[in-house]
Amino acid sequence: MAVNTWTSRGKAALAAAMILMSAVSLSGCASSDAAKALNPDPPGKMYADADAMLSSGRFEDAAKKFEDLDRDHPYAPEARRAMVMAAFSYYKAGKNPEAIASARRYTTMHPGTKDAALAHHVIASAYFDDIKDPAHDQTAARRALTELKILATRFPDSPYARQAENRVRIAEDSIAANEMYVGRNYLKQGRHLAAINRFKVVVADHQTTQHVEEALHRMAEGYIALGIREEAQAVVAVLGHNFPQSRWYQDSYAMLNREGLRPQANQGSWIAQQWKKIAPGPAPKLPPAEPTIAPPREPVVPNATPPVAPQDVPTASTVRPSRPMGLTQNR
Repeated sequence: MAVNTWTSRGKAALAAAMILMSAVSLSGCASSDAAKALNPDPPGKMYADADAMLSSGRFEDAAKKFEDLDRDHPYAPEARRAMVMAAFSYYKAGKNPEAIASARRYTTMHPGTKDAALAHHVIASAYFDDIKDPAHDQTAARRALTELKILATRFPDSPYARQAENRVRIAEDSIAANEMYVGRNYLKQGRHLAAINRFKVVVADHQTTQHVEEALHRMAEGYIALGIREEAQAVVAVLGHNFPQSRWYQDSYAMLNREGLRPQANQGSWIAQQWKKIAPGPAPKLPPAEPTIAPPREPVVPNATPPVAPQDVPTASTVRPSRPMGLTQNR
């Protein structure tokens, strides 16, 4: 019985010793962490260390080091720069959500500073990299477009402005391509009104993209299917006035001709009012227009060149890029 008693006491003593040693060890670690928190490295050294990590490709480590600097020395001159550099480092590490969050925090706290351009560039780049093909959701393209426009307009002298202008065209083209993709599918399903609404978005918001000519043609196609002939004539008139050499205009003119119709300006139509909002300037000089009133059921002449649309048709606001950018659609 005595042996069992001493054995139990020995086990208890051993357990107590182990607990004591663990406590001492943990206490030492806690003291070390506390000392580090109370006495962090100087901001200059922390920034240099983070910058060295960034240069050596240790992007995520650099981001965390920059964040440590911002947290430990919030009032140091290096802290504000460290915030945007953390965002840049996260982006380089492929951590786009973290990059966007960090950069957004910077633009909220320091919107007018020089480094705000870099912060917007990080946000725009993170979204831009996530742009998908036209068959998929274009949320990333729309968010990228917002940041790119801010970058191009507020920071025109920044090193990122020129790239932002190019990316604006690509993002707009991608969004317009998605609207066209959905609109074409609606046409195939016989959902003509829904299709027209999609094409209206392209015409109103993305008229400098390569998709605007087809959008106008498809709008006219939808109106003809719905029996709204006056709107179809007005749309084709705008298409012919702004893009007289377009093959889409030739197709639209032939489509009207088959219905015994011709392009006809209608200042009360949606297309005329929308184009006027965008382009209040005068129409360009064009060759004399043919009469707008034609005999009914005029036969289609093979390979005939469509006439120039009437002079009173609104004009597009800008000239399209000489080389279309982004995704294209086969006819």
